[in-house]
Amino acid sequence: MNNTINNSIKRRKFVLIGAGHVGSHAGYALAAQGLAEEIVFIDIDEKKAFSQALDIFDSTVYLPHRVEVKAGNYSDIDDADIMVVCAGPLPNMNQTRMDTLGATIEVMKDIIWKIKNTKFNGIIINISNPADVITHYIQNKLNYDPKRIISTSTTLDSARLRRAISEAINIDQKSIYAYALGEHGESQMVAWSTVTIAGKPLFELMKEKEKYSKLDLNELANKGRRGGWEVLGGKGSTEFGIGTSLAEVARAVLSDEHRVLPVSVYLNGEYGQTDVYASVPAVLGRDGVEEIIELNMNDEEKKLFNASCEVMKKNYELALKM
Repeated sequence: MNNTINNSIKRRKFVLIGAGHVGSHAGYALAAQGLAEEIVFIDIDEKKAFSQALDIFDSTVYLPHRVEVKAGNYSDIDDADIMVVCAGPLPNMNQTRMDTLGATIEVMKDIIWKIKNTKFNGIIINISNPADVITHYIQNKLNYDPKRIISTSTTLDSARLRRAISEAINIDQKSIYAYALGEHGESQMVAWSTVTIAGKPLFELMKEKEKYSKLDLNELANKGRRGGWEVLGGKGSTEFGIGTSLAEVARAVLSDEHRVLPVSVYLNGEYGQTDVYASVPAVLGRDGVEEIIELNMNDEEKKLFNASCEVMKKNYELALKM
């Protein structure tokens, strides 16, 4: 036996750029669910990054999984498995997510420059808003493999949509498959023709049973779209939902689950779209995006999806000029 061979098991390491409300809750979700063995926070406010890390680290004494949580710098990115970008301003109630584009781009310029000077080659998950456009911007500026950079995007919107449907029909949301698609924002849409309850198309159930026939699909889609604003209006930021959504996407990648989740991915011909990041069902594994699932949407749904993609294309072009 050659005793010089290093057979040590690699630690699961995350670096989170941004230690605010969103970043801290994402970090705690990763720790609480046992997905990480090392979490490093990086923030321009070094004191805040240190305090968030210490607070989460203190909690790990009573968690079932050991995890080291600390504040660090960009050199910590070199050997990370997953980098989570969660920096930038929160919108106020008079803004859309897209309205924060200019301010977020200014933050991203500094972050991207610093990432370029590292040896990082892992998976990037962006949760900074406007999520789809910022993900495309980072991918472009880093010249990164688009299969290895995604956004949680409508992962959370889809959860909100499923909750709204669940409340309307009194069936557990885990038995409902429904996706919000396109933008993580105002132009998102729902492919209702693909929604199923326990595997049965919703449209069929609407023809067969009265309680389904009374559903107001526009109102349900709006509840999914407006869910984040309800949270923002009451407490100033969304935290638990996005933290858990990030953890769900990270689990699919780290555990090589080959799981389908609605995330923002680079479209290159899929859905008739090119050179745009949009949220669609995608198979996720250890190398990032393994496959994009193309849903059979009806003509009206295709029109809405295409319109959403146009919104993101226009704003991406604006971002490149900033």
